[in-house]
Amino acid sequence: MGMSVTISVATEQDAEQIFRLQYLCFQGEAALYGNYRIDPLVQTLDSVRQEVASDCVFVARLGEEVVGSVRGKLTEDGAAAIGKLCVHPRLQGHGIGARLLRAAETALESERGAKRFRLFTGHRSEGNLRLYRRVGYQTVGRAKGDDGVEMIILEKQAGAFVQTA
Repeated sequence: MGMSVTISVATEQDAEQIFRLQYLCFQGEAALYGNYRIDPLVQTLDSVRQEVASDCVFVARLGEEVVGSVRGKLTEDGAAAIGKLCVHPRLQGHGIGARLLRAAETALESERGAKRFRLFTGHRSEGNLRLYRRVGYQTVGRAKGDDGVEMIILEKQAGAFVQTA
């Protein structure tokens, strides 16, 4: 009998698994841009621990294994910045990313007062763009990342949940 994936708030004990998962998941993005210095690949374990302690961080678990994660925090302009959404490659395409996004959005709105959500992804990241648009995000701009990758910035208003299959 198979186990189901559960979504929960990340704990301090999850930081190392999140760190390893992030490194695995963002290899494809790095290859897509020919740039292995993108932020998720150069972030330190201590930095991940700090984010788990201070930010709104959720994980997807299959049993005891962390198979997905997402982070969010309130910005100065009242928007919630959502980032580093990742799902283990063997489990992608099963709605886990959308579930993680919804968990983060719900918590950021109800617990931290977010009025809108903002995230970004590389301009060639078609799978990411499809997911974000499917759950209600719209392109609001472009920017060059610190690593030189052209990023598409997307936003949606709080409370604008879109049902996904």
